[in-house]
Amino acid sequence: MKLTLNIFKFVGKLIAGIVLLLLLFLGLCYRIFSPKPVPPGELVNINGTYIHVRAEGEKKSLPTIIIEAGAHSNTDMLHWLAEGLKNNTRVLRYDRDGKWFSESSNDDQKSPEFYAHQLHELLEKTGEKPPYILVGHSMGGPYSRIFRDLYPNEVAGIVFIDSSHPEQWKRLAQKELVPKGQAKFLKVGSVLADLGLVGIYNKTLSKAVHEGDGLPKEIHERARLLTSNSGDVYRMFLRENKLTNQVLMRAGRTKKLDSLPVLVFTATEQYKDSQKQKYRKDGISPEKQVQLWFDMQKELKELSTKGKQIIINASHGTIITKKENADVINKEILSLSEKIGNKN
Repeated sequence: MKLTLNIFKFVGKLIAGIVLLLLLFLGLCYRIFSPKPVPPGELVNINGTYIHVRAEGEKKSLPTIIIEAGAHSNTDMLHWLAEGLKNNTRVLRYDRDGKWFSESSNDDQKSPEFYAHQLHELLEKTGEKPPYILVGHSMGGPYSRIFRDLYPNEVAGIVFIDSSHPEQWKRLAQKELVPKGQAKFLKVGSVLADLGLVGIYNKTLSKAVHEGDGLPKEIHERARLLTSNSGDVYRMFLRENKLTNQVLMRAGRTKKLDSLPVLVFTATEQYKDSQKQKYRKDGISPEKQVQLWFDMQKELKELSTKGKQIIINASHGTIITKKENADVINKEILSLSEKIGNKN
């Protein structure tokens, strides 16, 4: 009986080993022979690091619009904003260092100011000229505030789209951008993607799901291909998690915006039911969380004597990914841009 049991164990381990080797072989084949994702924009060399940028539209009398994506976002997520603006003015969107199609520089100890300086060099390298209107979604808001703090004479206006607030972690009793459980999942995902196993899974077992977020099908397909071919995207999520608090703190130390034109767009559904439930244990009710978020959005408007807030019936993501919401935002941005352009 014992001999039989040992034989079964040996055979089981042998089969498991063969399956593992087969998976690794298939993963390697996927990495070698599968189609590679193609950047939809241009890769620009900034001090030895290639940054992905998408510049569209002609430079006219209006300020150039720079769109800054959120922490887990990218240039594709900004699709409808760029589409609605490019026929009227120059609009530029880019992926920050290490994100999406942009390479990661060798500097592992990046400061919040690093990204503003890199963006400034990118604008100079691509021949863009101020004045600029900075448009920041989510964590893109704090990044925009830091850029304006370092280059105040080049910024003619700021647009916050459901933007993060310097004190949001403290006031909402949240501790981090990526919870520990999700961080572990991302670490495992990065390894599996590097081995080509995520690609094998997506190719054979997982059907392509085009989310109901309003973005075109090809954008989801490009994201699926990119995350299947490399673990870099997952690792960037983890790096951003470590940097987020520093960026928020630095944004909180920026100068007031005085009379700089400011638009603030606030989503009504910032917190889903699952998120509300998650933080009940911290003593803040779901209703209180929603109120705190609206209070902080109002504070962003009050950074300037020329602030204006607009409420949009959307979630934190669909406020930019659904065309009808982006249309509302773009109309206001162009109106602001024309007022600034006429003064100049």
